[in-house]
Amino acid sequence: MNTLNKNFKLILSLMVVLGTVFTSCNPNEDVDMPDVPVDNPSGSQLDLGATIQRDFMGRIVDENNLPIENTVVSIGSKIASTDANGMFIIKNTSVKEKQAYIIADKSGYLKGMRTVVPTQGANMIKIMLIQDNVIATIPSGSVSDVVLPNGTKVTFDGSFKDDNGNAYSGNVAVIMYYLDPSNPDINSIMPGSLQAVNEQGEARVLESYGMLNVELRGDAGQELNIADGHFADIEMPVDPAQTGVAPVTIPLWHFDEVNGYWVEDGLATLIGGKYVGEVSHFSWWNCDAQFPTVALCMTIVDGVGVPFSNINVELWRGGATYPRVGSSNGFGEICGLIPANEVLTLKAFDQCGVEVYTSAIGPFSTDTNYGDITMAAVSSTSITGTLIDCNDLNVTNGYATINYGGIFSSVAVTNGDFTFNVTECTSLSGFTLEGVNYDTLQVTTVLPFSFDNPNVGNLIACNGVTEFVSVQIDNDPVDYYLINLNGRIGSDGLSFNVNTQTAAGNGLAILGQSIVPGTYTSSSANSFYVETGINMDFGMPDTLQFTLSNFGAIGEYIDMVVTGGFVDNNGVSRDLSITIHMLRDF
Repeated sequence: MNTLNKNFKLILSLMVVLGTVFTSCNPNEDVDMPDVPVDNPSGSQLDLGATIQRDFMGRIVDENNLPIENTVVSIGSKIASTDANGMFIIKNTSVKEKQAYIIADKSGYLKGMRTVVPTQGANMIKIMLIQDNVIATIPSGSVSDVVLPNGTKVTFDGSFKDDNGNAYSGNVAVIMYYLDPSNPDINSIMPGSLQAVNEQGEARVLESYGMLNVELRGDAGQELNIADGHFADIEMPVDPAQTGVAPVTIPLWHFDEVNGYWVEDGLATLIGGKYVGEVSHFSWWNCDAQFPTVALCMTIVDGVGVPFSNINVELWRGGATYPRVGSSNGFGEICGLIPANEVLTLKAFDQCGVEVYTSAIGPFSTDTNYGDITMAAVSSTSITGTLIDCNDLNVTNGYATINYGGIFSSVAVTNGDFTFNVTECTSLSGFTLEGVNYDTLQVTTVLPFSFDNPNVGNLIACNGVTEFVSVQIDNDPVDYYLINLNGRIGSDGLSFNVNTQTAAGNGLAILGQSIVPGTYTSSSANSFYVETGINMDFGMPDTLQFTLSNFGAIGEYIDMVVTGGFVDNNGVSRDLSITIHMLRDF
């Protein structure tokens, strides 16, 4: 099996933001954007670089981090739909060098809009969608207040218009959502990446003091907005942790849903612990401090240069109230926009939340590829395997997922092969994997494994396969046993055996003297033995390891991996790899 080491990619788009404020129109519908003031040249486009081709995969989840199926995801001119894991894959689509704009649309949720600085390989994306709950219904023609439990308030003067600019009369359903800067999922929820253009037309990166999303709908469900020449007052409470640093006045920014970045548009004033401002339309709105910006890329590796995946990273700006947090995925790279000319503190944590690395980086005055950040004192464990389809062929367009320590990560397969490089936490010895053939939407079951043997062998992405045994000797083709599988506990209640046999008589049998998950050998106190279609010389020592990760009740799974070497009856040394995912019969 040729398993390619795949680096892990952390997309921390705009890593230094502290918080954010949301208001949203529907970017795929007619977006009612305000007129740009004559002294605001920000109507001009930011320089996003040349058009390039890049690959993307990602996951769309709800506020409970559960996957959302059948979400329509668009990047450039290409569209995909998420599977049962909330995953999508879009390859070779046109984006800009400094911005890829990803839109996720699902009925019943606010539209998700993310931007990242695209890198080589599969760019990993996570978007968390918020349900579009109606907070209040107000009448047109009169002043109305709509208030959220945290004190966020919008005052409407009663004048509304529809998508065609016609005056609207009737009931107005108000969907309103406040995103607090302290929300740990802020980077997955907020639109864009806090890339912005100010009144002078300068590129900026923002630091948020709160975001607000408001959507308006008429009696027929049509999109509404504030009538031309009219305004609404917004009030957003300052997060308690930011009260000591919140400026008296702060710029207001709306999110440009066509171009995918924030535009300076007005001013908010701190009054009674709230930022108060006036807006002429509703899209996402944000109270933010602004900083000159540069693009920064880096790769996080261990002491021998292996890129990390599934590691939590925080990036802190001096004086910041909150860090931005991400989990590495992809190629170990981090690319995003940061404040120019500032020293930043990078912290990394293992899956148990223990800080394992900290370092100061910067300042940076120009776009920079920092190269490797080497965490020499932290080692990675490579989890490798191969994903095959129902015809025993390597999957060419699919992915594998890992759930370790409650952190979900994914990686695209390369001719079936996949690798996860993770930090192993002493209190978490097990992880689960799942493989998906994206072309056929065939999947494996969720399979438990142990770090005692991180080479998990072959996984079968085939919906009709509920249990299997795969056997490979040396570099011979893999044999798959899908029927006549038997697994049972011994009469002593402590031992067990699994066996299978094909119609041609080739078979496999494993006897174990313990049902307790762990790693065993042929010579250990709780010995394990294996018999394959090739006669083994049991008088010769072997190096076989039997990693039992799960022994379920009757009707549940027995999961085990066997690896190592043995000597056959002809005195020839052979290599053996077995993966067992078998339902227990007795």
